[in-house]
Parts: sequence; C-alpha cells; structure tokens
Amino acid sequence: MESKCENCIIRQYNALRAMSRDELKKVTAAKISKKIEKGAVLFEEGEKLDGVFCVRNGVSKLSKLSANGKDQIIKLASKGEVMGQRSVIAEECTNLSAVAVSDMEVCFIPKEVISDTLNSNPNFAIEVLRHMAHDLKEADDVIVNMSQKTVKQRMAEAFLYLKNNYGEDEQGFLLLTLSREDYANVVGTATESCIRIISEFKKKGFITTSGKKIKITKERALQDLAQSS
Repeated sequence: MESKCENCIIRQYNALRAMSRDELKKVTAAKISKKIEKGAVLFEEGEKLDGVFCVRNGVSKLSKLSANGKDQIIKLASKGEVMGQRSVIAEECTNLSAVAVSDMEVCFIPKEVISDTLNSNPNFAIEVLRHMAHDLKEADDVIVNMSQKTVKQRMAEAFLYLKNNYGEDEQGFLLLTLSREDYANVVGTATESCIRIISEFKKKGFITTSGKKIKITKERALQDLAQSS
C-alpha cells in the first residue's frame, strides 16, 4: 500500500486536497494503513471515534439502526471518501455504523491531525464543509425517495446506481455484489419483499441472476420504472 499522503491521488477526491505538502507529511506520519476484510466492522453506531477513515479501495456500507431493530443503509462509501469526519469534528458519538461490503484498504487518520489542520488552514475547513454539505444533500434525497417512491422504483434505482457507480464485470454482472438483505436495507423493505421484487424483475426480463450476482438486461425498462410517477 502507498504510504505517503502527499503522493496519493486518492486525496483529490476529498478534503485532503486542500492540505499543504507539509500538512500532508504530518498526516503520513500519524496515519495507520489497514486492510479490512469483507464483512468486518470499521465502527459502530454510538461509538466515539478517535479519527477518520479514508477509503483507498473497496466499499463500505454506512447504516443506521431503526427503533424496530432493522438496519437502514444510508449510503455506500467507496474510493476517496472519508468516513467519520462529522462525528470527529462535532466531537459526538457516531450516528452510523460502517461495515465492509468488499475487501477494503483504508487509512485511519487521528482526529488531532484533522483538528489541528482545521484550525490552521481555512481552505481545508471549507473543503470539509463542502463535503459534509454534499452528504446532507444525499441524505435529503434518501428521505424524499423513501417517502415518495415505491419499493419497486427504489429497487430499480438501486440496480442502476450500482451499475453507474461501480460498473460491471466481463460477463455483465454488477461488479459490486450485495446480499439480498443489503438490497432490502438500501430500499427500506423486508428481505422477503426484496426477494419477491427481484423474482418479478427476472420474470419481466429486466435482470438475470447467478447466485448473488445480478445482471441488468433491460436498462431502459428499469430507468422508466424508476422515473415513473
């Protein structure tokens, strides 16, 4: 794994791009690079974080536990994203849990480095605010989708999102493989309902499956469904 932040292109995707070379060298000296296996927990809801996680490779699901004990996946964090910054900056317990949905490489940056740079570098502070504002916008979109779109529409959107953001393998299957339970937690429904909808999509020829893997075969039909009123 590349060890020097000042030479890492991943920082171009997050607020670290606003740091000076000297500040990046301090991050390099303080951070810890980790390999995380699929299914491993990076942090849990209610935990006090001592730093942030910068994703170098792989994908993590960020979820919140509802009152009835069901997980709601809020977003998927992938290459370049920083997890835990809101909790660290606000000095609050984290509001979400993070679990790897694929093998990951992450860099853990202690909160002291983040706090010191926020106090000394206004450009970094502005970049952090921009990224946090973007996260809030995404959360707003999730709320609107949950209240105004049907489960079938949200499922269609989920498949299209995975294709557009993570791509397909050589056989045309979605590169990022989620469990049926994860799909259910993304769209906000029971796992049984999710399985029924996937079966219905298969019968209509929208998708084909091979085990957990899913291939979109009628993208236009899914787009029309997702956008229908």
